[in-house]
Amino acid sequence: MIRVEGHKHLYRDPRSNAIVNTDTQGYQEYIRMRNMKNSENDRIVELENELQELKKLVHDLLTR
Repeated sequence: MIRVEGHKHLYRDPRSNAIVNTDTQGYQEYIRMRNMKNSENDRIVELENELQELKKLVHDLLTR
C-alpha cells in the first residue's frame, strides 16, 4: 500500500490502483451517526402513523 500524499488515512493499492481509507474510527462514527439518523426517521414514521390513526378515530367519533 502506498500512502496518498497529504492524506493520513488514504492509501493506494498498487495492484488495483484503488484508494483505500484506513480511518476505522471515522468509519465507526459514520456508522453510529447513520444508525442514529435511521432510528430518528423510523420514530418519525411511527409518530406520523399514530397521528393518522388518531385523526381517523376523531373523525369517526365526530361523524357518528
